[in-house]
Amino acid sequence: MEDVKTTVCEEKGPITDELLTKMNAYWRAANYLSAGQLYLLDNPLLKKPLTMDMIKKKIVGHWGTVPGQNFVYVHLNRAIKRYDLDLILLSGPGHGGNFYVANTYLEGTYSEIYPNISEDEEGMQKLFKQFSFPGGVPSHCAPETPGSINEGGELGYSIAHAFGAVFDNPDLIAAVTVGDGEAETGPLATSWQSNKFLNPKTDGAVLPILHLNGYKIANPTILSRISHEELVKYFEGMGWKPYFVEGSDPMYMHRKMAEAMDSVIEEIKAIQKHARETGDTTRPVWPMIVLRTPKGWTGPDYVNGDKVEDYWRAHQVPVMMDHDDHLEILTKWLKSYHAEELFDENGKLIPELKALAPTGNARIGANPHGNGGLLLRDLRLPDFRKYAFDVTAPGEKDGQDMTELGKFVRDIIKLNKESRNFRVFGPDETNSNRLNAVFDETNRVWNADTLDIDDALNADGRVMDSMLSEHMCEGWLEGYLLTGRHGFFASYEAFIRIIDSMVAQHAKWLKVCNQLPWREEIASLNLLLSSNVWQQDHNGFTHQDPGFMDHIANKKADVVRLYLPPDANCLLSTFDHCVRSRNYVNVIVASKHPRPQWLTMEQAVKHCTQGISIWDWASNDQGQEPDIIFACAGETPTLEALAAVSILNKELPEVKIRFINVVDLFKLQPASEHPHGLSHAEYDMLFTTDKPVIFNFHGYPTLIHELTYRRHNNRLMHVRGYQEEGTITTPFDMRVQNNIDRFHLVQDALKYLPQLGNRGAYLYQRMSDKLVEHKQYIHEVGLDLPEVADWKWEK
Repeated sequence: MEDVKTTVCEEKGPITDELLTKMNAYWRAANYLSAGQLYLLDNPLLKKPLTMDMIKKKIVGHWGTVPGQNFVYVHLNRAIKRYDLDLILLSGPGHGGNFYVANTYLEGTYSEIYPNISEDEEGMQKLFKQFSFPGGVPSHCAPETPGSINEGGELGYSIAHAFGAVFDNPDLIAAVTVGDGEAETGPLATSWQSNKFLNPKTDGAVLPILHLNGYKIANPTILSRISHEELVKYFEGMGWKPYFVEGSDPMYMHRKMAEAMDSVIEEIKAIQKHARETGDTTRPVWPMIVLRTPKGWTGPDYVNGDKVEDYWRAHQVPVMMDHDDHLEILTKWLKSYHAEELFDENGKLIPELKALAPTGNARIGANPHGNGGLLLRDLRLPDFRKYAFDVTAPGEKDGQDMTELGKFVRDIIKLNKESRNFRVFGPDETNSNRLNAVFDETNRVWNADTLDIDDALNADGRVMDSMLSEHMCEGWLEGYLLTGRHGFFASYEAFIRIIDSMVAQHAKWLKVCNQLPWREEIASLNLLLSSNVWQQDHNGFTHQDPGFMDHIANKKADVVRLYLPPDANCLLSTFDHCVRSRNYVNVIVASKHPRPQWLTMEQAVKHCTQGISIWDWASNDQGQEPDIIFACAGETPTLEALAAVSILNKELPEVKIRFINVVDLFKLQPASEHPHGLSHAEYDMLFTTDKPVIFNFHGYPTLIHELTYRRHNNRLMHVRGYQEEGTITTPFDMRVQNNIDRFHLVQDALKYLPQLGNRGAYLYQRMSDKLVEHKQYIHEVGLDLPEVADWKWEK
């Protein structure tokens, strides 16, 4: 115990050679454990000569970035203890997850979470074997890694996640090791601008550590091959103050890194102290570190006569174990760390090194922000029913769904003002998506220069929409959620596709988290898509793409949800459900334009709770078998389907029609495939087993076929949807071009009602004439037909 106290005092004092020597030994231990994870199945302490049967048959993983990241971790440990920091670490380079596992093992967190991986020789052997091994752990910083909130499977989001983590977390520092290959991605290059959205008074701080090790998988990196002066100008131009730590001699580098770490932490604390004591939120120049080390530092210099250390060949596996002398090279490499000096006879880290790590929740792997569900608190939510749109009769009044939702969101912000745990995210589209009401209560976050004419900008806003980057908004939101807060992302439907892969990575993260009992649930990732394919009056074909639903539908059923509310009251009910949920990716596709409103709030709640239902007021088959079924999902398809039914009711009142609306798209899947799915019996009660179904859908028709292909009447399912036909045109013409309009739907129905004979043929021709008339009118005048614009529902 005396040793521990001495070490703590030593770390809070001057940087001594003795301390740096211990830190170097700790770094050696981390490097040894990292290399051991790559190669060893057995003999973890090298007590016996290495033989090939002790080596993994297939070596999978990365080495090049690992020693540098171990170096950063050791120095962050010292900073945490010296300054009593609340600090998390995000690993941006992607792969090299063995470094994070090694360090959480050394600090004790790993064995606390996974007792089977004990702090002894047996546990070390299991630690080594499990890495990149069937049934083991991934090669990157995955959910299985204690302390990690940044999935290493895709590069570019580490700084965005870090900023999301520190928003409204005034005492938190998020250190980020940024790979120099990662720094070449668009999202990472953009994310340096995030400092314009950080409030030094109420937010924490991000400490980027740009790791220049010179190479990607097979090429040099750009930032490592430009001049020092150019690099300085690059970061200063983006509002950062870079501190440089460059070299290869370990002891020299330890001293330089310790000094740089002290400087940046003290600078961060000074910035925050000034802002919090004076109230001055003027954007400061935040410090960062540029760390230049050899790629594959401390690894083999040459293998098979080829350069490895400080070259791209160190990126993945330095020694492939496919050559006669490779066992000798590996042995020499592993023995260079002198594990016998670092671990005792039983394989436990020696006490004087163990004492270098923080304790309790101060450990990076144990910080609660790295397991955000531990910190999650429920939102205070107003009763969404109080925001009901007054529907006296179906279709009698027009309303704007997103405008009504904006009032609800405004008051969520108001109720959680003190908690500071809810934000709205979106790329410059809050007004466009009709959520304007939020600005009655808050502002946009902005910490760059402002002008007198600027609208709703200040450093303390709750709306993150002042940066035109879907990547940043999504990354910020993910970091915010992963550290225990709430929010949603509102976007144009077509441009949510920009972050397809980000959402996929988050869905994969949640899938794995659902299998880890120690990972507490976090608030769901809620994506609200408006300005959709059917409403692009100002834009056109470029802004028409409903394919995000297809992308989401392919993710694991225990994670993803898809909702298409047909009116304002359904949107309010759906949104309330989504912001209360945990560990899901919820996608809501909604309308922002004036549209007929169909359901009272009471009806909407019942409908959304069921997720799918027969609209009795739009059906005339009560107590009888229907002749045909009209189904729909999405606001505009619902409008057109109801219009088609209205025409049929008027012209052919004897036809028995059942009208079904779908809010929860996964209701169409069998219950065996999705937890929201209907059983076959439930589905058949709605759709029958032998009646034709005309399904009008918001997105690509194939998605409905994919969801229903196991159903009994799948061959009777006739789906209309978006068919990649578009340009700058009118909303109704968009529907005509893609055949989801009322005229095409009536024609579809008549094809499957042959008993109507001449009357059906006559109505079919009338619908054809209407289509011709419409197309001529659009061509000559450029507007919708007046009778189309003036249409109202009538039964």
